[in-house]
Amino acid sequence: MKEPILLTPGPLTTSTATKLAMVRDWGSRDTGFIQLNRRVREMLLDVAKARDTHVCVPLQGSGTFAVEAMLGTLVPKNGHVLVPVNGAYCKRIQRILAILGRRVTAIDYEEREPVRAADIDAALKKDSSITHVALVHCETSTGALNPMADVAGVVARHKKSLLVDAMSSFAAVPIEGAFDALVAASGKCLEGPPGMGFALIRKIALENCAGNAHSLVLDLHDQWVNMEKTSQWRFTPPTVIVAALHAALEQFVAEGGVAARGARYGRNCEVLIDGMTRLGFKLFLDARHQAPVIVTFHAPSDPNYDFQRFYDRVREKGFVLYPGKLTQIDTLRVGCIGAIDEHAIRAAVHAIADTVAEQNIRLHEPGAFRSRQHAS
Repeated sequence: MKEPILLTPGPLTTSTATKLAMVRDWGSRDTGFIQLNRRVREMLLDVAKARDTHVCVPLQGSGTFAVEAMLGTLVPKNGHVLVPVNGAYCKRIQRILAILGRRVTAIDYEEREPVRAADIDAALKKDSSITHVALVHCETSTGALNPMADVAGVVARHKKSLLVDAMSSFAAVPIEGAFDALVAASGKCLEGPPGMGFALIRKIALENCAGNAHSLVLDLHDQWVNMEKTSQWRFTPPTVIVAALHAALEQFVAEGGVAARGARYGRNCEVLIDGMTRLGFKLFLDARHQAPVIVTFHAPSDPNYDFQRFYDRVREKGFVLYPGKLTQIDTLRVGCIGAIDEHAIRAAVHAIADTVAEQNIRLHEPGAFRSRQHAS
């Protein structure tokens, strides 16, 4: 049976070459793996054009592991973090900081709004005790792209530290502006399998972080010191994931890097939005704030629409969708990323159109969306 195409923000559909890279066993202390690991770290720094100033520290686990490791390692116990919040992953940063016992100040936005650098500027002027700003570059819960370059400029002028969650943007959207630390993961726009996060950290900043971490396994400073000393991970690495990520990175370079990957995803996004809006689905975001990663649509208000039934039928046709992740509005999300092109997106739109017709779902009446609290 043919594998379904994953129209999700990760895990996502990977290439055959990436899959084949996982069929070999690697010894974690073997010189071959050590060389592979070194190359992956260098290539990840090159994606952000940061090899001269930053170091790459890989970590086992999902992207959230890397986010918590970044916050726990870079923010000292007496630190104070400003978090602009416009989605679920910003709120997750707030929650992590609360659990870590770090002081947090939030700037709250509507979920459809991007972060505004002027608000961060005002907050930093008002409270000089703030030491760090934690920014989600692309808010995966909606697909909203936040203005990293503008925020970075403000943070730099105030001589504060910028920490970036770039899970859904890294390798597809240019990383613009200075940052002390940035985290992403293998299973997003790099088109590798899930299982490995990583942090790109300014070397000068990381050198001052000994003793900050709340956790042994999430201590990026200790991981870095050990890796520099021995060229090895402290604890058993996800060897096949590292190997597959290396293969994915080689394909990324061959494709043309960030510009080419961003262009392919951008075309996927255009085709998706055009096809879905022609069917009658309503966009959640203003197109000006839409990242070419995942698109959020209002769920149909028609009583014939049931997400699980709709999802199951679209999956039978070969495509895996993603449920909404918003607090007030009932939505569905469709990813544009992975080893797919516009032809796969067109086929997915056809599958969705057929399912809409089969399940007799009406989409064209104005205001065809419903609040989650009023959904039956």
